[in-house]
Amino acid sequence: MTAAGAVGLNTGMEDDHPDLTDLPWPLSGAEALRDELLAAYADPSRGHHGTRHLAEVLARLDELAAAGTSYDRTPVLLAAWFHDAVYDGERDAEERSATWAEDALPTHTDPATVAEVARLVRLTERHRPEPADANGCALSDADLSILAAPRERYDEYVAAVRSEYAHLTDDVFAAGRAEVLRALTAAPELFRTAHGRTRWEEPARVNVARELAGLPA
Repeated sequence: MTAAGAVGLNTGMEDDHPDLTDLPWPLSGAEALRDELLAAYADPSRGHHGTRHLAEVLARLDELAAAGTSYDRTPVLLAAWFHDAVYDGERDAEERSATWAEDALPTHTDPATVAEVARLVRLTERHRPEPADANGCALSDADLSILAAPRERYDEYVAAVRSEYAHLTDDVFAAGRAEVLRALTAAPELFRTAHGRTRWEEPARVNVARELAGLPA
C-alpha cells in the first residue's frame, strides 16, 4: 500500500466534483492522450484514485499558484495527470504510471519535460521532495491535500481507499494503512509549500490522528 476535518478552516475543497470538460490540460493537439488518461481514471474499479481525485489535485495546484507558489506549470500539470494513470493496488503503480508518461509524451513535448514529468510521478510514491524541489513540493502538497479535507469528505476518502484494497482482509489493510499514515506524519511537516503548511497542515494532522486512533497500534 503506497502513500497516498476542518478545524474552523476553509480548505476550498468542498465543491470539487469534477467537470471533466474543464480540467486544465497543458498540451495542445494531444487531446487523444488526455482522453485516454481520463478513461483510465474513470475505471469503475477505482475508489479514491479516480476522476474526482484528479480534479482535486489539479484544483489544488491552481490554488497553490494563486497563493504565490512557484512551479513549472506544464510538467507539474502533466505529472498530476499521470501520477495515478495506473492504479490497481499494487506497489509499482507509480513506476508504471511514470513509464506510461515516458512512452506517451515524446511525440508531444520536449525530452526535458518528459523526464521531469516521469521524475515527479515517481516522487508521489513517497511524497518526500527536497525543499529546493519547487515542482516536487507543489505536486506532493496537491496530492496530499485530501488529508486536510473537511471531516465528511475525509471519511469518504478513507472509505474509497478501502474499496480499492477490497482484496485484503481488514487486519492486513489496517496494518498497511497505519504504516503509511505513520510514515507520512513522522516528518516534521506533511506539506512543503508555505501555503500548504498554513492551510492544510493542522487539519490534516487532526484527520490522520483521528483515523490512526481507530487503527491497530
